[in-house]
Amino acid sequence: MNKAEQPFWVIVNKEIRDHVRSWRFIILLVIITLTCMGALYTSLTSMREAIKSGNAEDAFFFLKLFTVSDGTLPSFVLFINFLGPLLGIALGFDAMNSEQNKGTLCRILSQPIHRDCMINAKFLAALIVIAIMLFVLGFLVMGAGLVAIGIPPTPEEFGRIVFFLILSIFYVGLWLNMAILFSLCFRQTATSALASVAIWLFFSVFYTMIVNWIARMLIPSEVMNPYYAIGYQKIVWGIMSFNPCELFNQATSVLLMPSVRSLGPLMMEQVQGAIPSPLPLGQSLLVIWPQLTGLIAVTILCFALSYVMFMRREIRPR
Repeated sequence: MNKAEQPFWVIVNKEIRDHVRSWRFIILLVIITLTCMGALYTSLTSMREAIKSGNAEDAFFFLKLFTVSDGTLPSFVLFINFLGPLLGIALGFDAMNSEQNKGTLCRILSQPIHRDCMINAKFLAALIVIAIMLFVLGFLVMGAGLVAIGIPPTPEEFGRIVFFLILSIFYVGLWLNMAILFSLCFRQTATSALASVAIWLFFSVFYTMIVNWIARMLIPSEVMNPYYAIGYQKIVWGIMSFNPCELFNQATSVLLMPSVRSLGPLMMEQVQGAIPSPLPLGQSLLVIWPQLTGLIAVTILCFALSYVMFMRREIRPR
């Protein structure tokens, strides 16, 4: 290993140990694990009702473990969509301001360590923890489903689940970068935590309500040309796509429901003559490519802002 890379991996290993041993990570791990196991139980109990003759998704029986619910608890996908951002926020809201408040940041940077090693190691360590946790939960659900129903997943189903877990890592990583950015914007950890939670609540709860309310107010007329109606719906759908939670929902619906062949409003001419058959994995990835690109772009943007802000900040002991 190059000597210049050794401090970076030392910081990464130290951050991973700190995350795993912290009480907030343990509490979140227990909450997410219990909710996911509850979602698995509800999907197993309602599996028989979810299978209907003639349904194109019956061939993908194993994917229903992640999407089906009996109504008492949300599905596994909805839990990841709702609780995943909390995991990213919990690992990043005090990434930089806590080090500066304790006076350890200036001590570390006084050593022969590049400044960018600090923020890069913080992000990579938290992302590794998130990736391990999501993959463990995903394979735990697959293993429990295999024991319960006795049907192994097909290669197509296994590939879709793996890509869903990778997509979830990007989604949680977005909120991690946003929390790291707020930890640089605010000196107090409580303020950065509240700002991160406020942004999460806005996009998770209020964004869809506000867009739908404005769309109902500004609709031109209930009786209008179908082409104008489709165009209006496309504009509303495009505005909704600025929501990271909506991008994640759209991508997971295509990945875990192979019968979904497109996203957004369509004209009757576009669906006329279409064969109701599931898409192969490669075609599903092409459908969700804009959503995946959007999530990655916002993640890179937040990290770039954090990187520039940290590199230009003057750090002095107080």
